[in-house]
Amino acid sequence: MTQDGRDLTWAHKAIASGTHSSTELHAQAQERADSPALRSAFIRRFAGSAEVAAFVDAQRRVGVPPPPLAGLAVSVKDLFDVAGQRTTAGSVVLAQQPPAAAADCPAVARLRAAGAALVGHTNMTEFAFSGVGINPHHGTPANPATAQIDATPRIPGGSTSGGAASVAGGAAWAALGSDTGGSIRIPAALQGLVGFKSTARLVPTDGCIPLSTTLDTACAITHSVRDAVLLHEVLAARGVALSGRPLHALRLAVPTSIVLDDMDAQVATSFERALATLRAAGAVVDDIALPELAALGPLQAGGGFAAAESWAWHRGLLATRGADYDPRVATRIRRGESMSAADYLALFAARKAWIARMAQRLHGIDALLSPTVPIVAPPIAPLVASDDAFFSANALLLRNPAIVNLLDGCALSLPCQARGEMPVGLMVWSSALQDDVVLGVSLAIEAALASAQA
Repeated sequence: MTQDGRDLTWAHKAIASGTHSSTELHAQAQERADSPALRSAFIRRFAGSAEVAAFVDAQRRVGVPPPPLAGLAVSVKDLFDVAGQRTTAGSVVLAQQPPAAAADCPAVARLRAAGAALVGHTNMTEFAFSGVGINPHHGTPANPATAQIDATPRIPGGSTSGGAASVAGGAAWAALGSDTGGSIRIPAALQGLVGFKSTARLVPTDGCIPLSTTLDTACAITHSVRDAVLLHEVLAARGVALSGRPLHALRLAVPTSIVLDDMDAQVATSFERALATLRAAGAVVDDIALPELAALGPLQAGGGFAAAESWAWHRGLLATRGADYDPRVATRIRRGESMSAADYLALFAARKAWIARMAQRLHGIDALLSPTVPIVAPPIAPLVASDDAFFSANALLLRNPAIVNLLDGCALSLPCQARGEMPVGLMVWSSALQDDVVLGVSLAIEAALASAQA
């Protein structure tokens, strides 16, 4: 939630009551999108979004309630087909591809049907293959949230870098993105936003350029957990059933292995303070051993699903246009070239067995808690200059959120820092199809943290 309480749900109520118009709020978002601070957030802007806002206002004047997204600005990651627009995945190798067909992809169509004013394709890590958010072709959006705290340009997080910047910078009320190993939750954590990765199968990824067809999830970045519920209902075309259980009725757990390693001082302080707040509010928060996490290294040793499946998609392009790729992205994709069919099938079997072991361990726990990422947003310049620094930061950023993708689970990152501190994400996560539980737990946690800072 923004400090002034203005999220998409607030904006919808303001439009419905006539306190503000959709046209007015849309104009404010467009002004932010035009600002120098967001010059690298968008790859292309869409025409016609103002007309959507004007239509919502016209309908309201004759007594028609605003639709769920109320003509409000929503950005779209440059992975998703939007009718009449090119989809280039933050690359230059697809710059001459023909525009998408007359139809939006399903996720975009659902946003449009819910009344979203789609404002543009946002910048991203090329082909979504990094958690850092650096793009050598279109520029790297500087983190709008950290810019309010210090003057050093810091990474936005990736791969949904421009999407998060569009929300944090006020150019959109929500951002459609993807999450294969943390690409929604990492930028949300680093920019003080909410990022919800649903169970992958709940939202169609048709018409989305794939990174890993096994792990890719279409989902959204928002200002608040209640907005995350709304956006998930729109994207998944399903109603969320919230139990409304209070914190004292929940069993939460913190894994003591791997996910707490290498925390910087700010993350450690914010995370421990958040746990203390939840316990003071009556939550049962246990520390648990989760030795199954030790299997993650071997599972990913050959590059995992992302390397194998991205290589299958990119091998032709790499053969003819390899010099036009971000070299760091190309290096990661080419790891899949050495994976045999037998290795790939064995990876599926190993993952299935690991998920079964995790399910036994997590029985009776409503949700797990961990830092979303163990570090605050580092400066951009050193990561651009040094491959070693880049890949070290990338591994740290992906480590915790990628667990949930391999689990075929669901997770939400919400801010847990105090006012005036660098953004830190608290990740609430669980197994597949526990989306409604995770959203309900996250609502309760968000309320407790807000109350403690009031």
